[in-house]
Amino acid sequence: MRIALVDSGIGMLSTAAALHAARPDADLVLSMDPDHMPWGARTPAQIIGRALAGARAAGGTAGADGLDAVVVPCNTASVHGLADLRAEFEPHIPVIGTVPPIKPAVAAGGPIAVWSTTATTHSAYQRRLVETFAADVDVTPVACVGLAEAVESADPRLIDEAVAYAVARTPDDVRGVVLGCTHYDLVDERVTAALGPAARTFTAADAVAAQTLRRIGAVPPGDRRGRVTVLASGRPARLPAAALAYPAGRALAAAAPTSGAVR
Repeated sequence: MRIALVDSGIGMLSTAAALHAARPDADLVLSMDPDHMPWGARTPAQIIGRALAGARAAGGTAGADGLDAVVVPCNTASVHGLADLRAEFEPHIPVIGTVPPIKPAVAAGGPIAVWSTTATTHSAYQRRLVETFAADVDVTPVACVGLAEAVESADPRLIDEAVAYAVARTPDDVRGVVLGCTHYDLVDERVTAALGPAARTFTAADAVAAQTLRRIGAVPPGDRRGRVTVLASGRPARLPAAALAYPAGRALAAAAPTSGAVR
């Protein structure tokens, strides 16, 4: 089983770790784009181009058998690039996007807050999700200024400052906080601690991993541990040092069958 994950940076790690936990025999290609990150500041056409370039580069590493799935563990890239990726790769290779888990948060009981980037907070995309899945629940959108960038840097001080900024803008009575950017998954424990026991966080990584395996279908488990390959804007690379600051990154690094397998 060969699965590509396409994102600008380390926001993909939580989904990649969930896939590895579910199918430790799967080969994962982590196609990052450090030369052009962050994607959120780019035009839709540029985001589409970068997502396509990342998926194509990942496909080039898969050998004659090709990829079994392309996963887009990024809300911004899913909004803008999913249709073009599916037009190029499907039906032969399923393409799975990421949606903020507003629906399960509402099902658990409101009121809720939706943490996301500034651009996503003000987007028609998020507004439609709230109107569709949370019409009868009080929803507070929270623009988490600087949080994704702080997570990417793995700087604890910047992370704590950005989390505190978002918590200060989250009502005290919320019961659920939707983490609407996959970068935020990596600091879920810090977010939970800052929010206090009354609020529960909701992330998309496990659901995206499960949907990916459903779309691939019944593939018997392999008899070896999967290989992790890293691409940096199409070039073979090592897992970024910042990734090792997070449990998901360390799990993927430890998944390598030899010391040089993460590259």
